[in-house]
Amino acid sequence: TKWDLAAAYPATNFHTENLAQFISDVDKASGGKLKITLHANAALFKAPEIKRAVQGAQAQLGEILLANFQNEWQIFGVDGLPFLADSYDASMKLYKAQKPFLEKKLAEQGMVLLYAVAWPPQGIYTKKPVNNAADLKGIKWRAYSPATARIAELVGAQPVTVQQAELSQAMATGVVESYMSSGSTGYDTKTFEHLKFFADTQAWLPKNAVIANKKAFDALDKATQDGLLKAAAEAEKRGWADSEKKTGEYIDLLKKNGMTVYPPSAQLKADMQKVGETMLKEWLDKAGPEGKA
Repeated sequence: TKWDLAAAYPATNFHTENLAQFISDVDKASGGKLKITLHANAALFKAPEIKRAVQGAQAQLGEILLANFQNEWQIFGVDGLPFLADSYDASMKLYKAQKPFLEKKLAEQGMVLLYAVAWPPQGIYTKKPVNNAADLKGIKWRAYSPATARIAELVGAQPVTVQQAELSQAMATGVVESYMSSGSTGYDTKTFEHLKFFADTQAWLPKNAVIANKKAFDALDKATQDGLLKAAAEAEKRGWADSEKKTGEYIDLLKKNGMTVYPPSAQLKADMQKVGETMLKEWLDKAGPEGKA
């Protein structure tokens, strides 16, 4: 059986490397019965299209950034709320609370959740250091999810929607002058060639989820299904450990490439926490009883 896996990040990104290992584990576990081809760096589908592609069986597997789909269903975006869960431990607790809801929702949409892995904590990339939220007023700010667009609105920045695969180009042409993301994205996109400062706010840890088309999954024999699920559980464990380990490595790489990494000032932290509180209130209003639960 041949499956395609659509992914949006470069082959060298730790999420993609984890996918490659997962594929090789599935091959072994299924005794070569299930062969998966990895399409990295949005080669098969762009990031926002991957979920629908898996739902419609254009690809049997996909890796998605859950927070991208918050407008469709609020719980997809709970890990994109600033300062709700801002450490690996808190993120794992949030994931465990979110997981049964995710599994149920994806099943209703004809998909299976295989595993999810957090990105390193998010900070703010800018051309000059930022001391408070007012310093972000009017700045061209990359938004990649409803939450990052909302942050821009709340601090008075101008949101511009740009996916990771187009980010280097957007910075080079001045379309984007600032954004919030992980050290990993900053390194992968060579942000240090364009923006020189990174405020290490550790604001949230969004997750990538690997999802399968349910019909394709159901068509596998029991042994292959079990092998796939076992490989997924191992990929999840390995992915979280890698993400945490690499957090410091990415920060060091940014510094090595000439970026100034600094802790947020008390004022910036207080300003961003206020943004987080506003967004959590809005989220709870929209997410209803499931969100409250």
